[in-house]
Amino acid sequence: FYSFSVFSPDACLFSSTASKLSTRYTKITAKVGMIWKNNQMGQIKQMNEIFLERMRSPEIGTAIKSGKTTVIVPCGAVEQHGPHLPLFMDAEHGTFLGAEVAKRLGNTFVAPTIRIGCSEHHMSFPGTISLQTTTFNAVCRDYCVSLSHHGFRKICMLPSHGGNFKPLDHILDELNDAVKDDCKVVAYTNLIELVKTWKKVVHEENGLGNRVGGHADIAESSVMLFLHPELVKKEKAEKGFTAELNETVIQKIIDEGFHTVTPNGILGDARGMSKEIGEKCLSVLADVIADYFK
Repeated sequence: FYSFSVFSPDACLFSSTASKLSTRYTKITAKVGMIWKNNQMGQIKQMNEIFLERMRSPEIGTAIKSGKTTVIVPCGAVEQHGPHLPLFMDAEHGTFLGAEVAKRLGNTFVAPTIRIGCSEHHMSFPGTISLQTTTFNAVCRDYCVSLSHHGFRKICMLPSHGGNFKPLDHILDELNDAVKDDCKVVAYTNLIELVKTWKKVVHEENGLGNRVGGHADIAESSVMLFLHPELVKKEKAEKGFTAELNETVIQKIIDEGFHTVTPNGILGDARGMSKEIGEKCLSVLADVIADYFK
């Protein structure tokens, strides 16, 4: 065991070196902290210029007059997502996906997310909140009428919950009849393409594309792990319904409920999730949807 006096040359050398290292460390951490802060501030500023609800009314009016007349309306859900994901998966996914699509389109706003959707088939799972289709349709109509009234010329309905795709597809003509003549309402309603996109991304990332089933699976779990890792219980991720999701199975889900096909509420397999997959799923899907809205 080596010891030295605080008055010895070794002690002085050690003290001097430690002091220099401490000063250098402080400068490095301060620089890193400043870079992080600037990056965060930049992201916040960008979000403040995309999300309508974060802006002031006069700013929105000025933007519309200058030609920023496209707006995205995310349509999510608050419902069960297996034993490992939070209920707001679809609502949160829709909000962030909407922002990513808006960035790609440029000159585009994101309206407040319609957070509750058509989730009747999930009602056997505690916590799920559902709107009747007629209620959901009425909310979508009122959103579009309001946005059209203020001068928006293109309204992009973006469902991030599977149960909202068909209702939006069916009501699209009605929405266009409800808005002003110089306004057009479009909707991304290709659920099959969405799931195929996820499968392709996951397969390319780790070869587990067969674990994508469309609900609380490896893809959705990865997205939430990327957005809010603190809300994902990875240790509870498990396999759900992994057989073919054909029309017969889908109809059974609609008629008898989600639990009759998958008792744990998962379509696919949640195991193997990663932040990297989640980030890629968001990015690639945003590319696909932005191309559609263009």
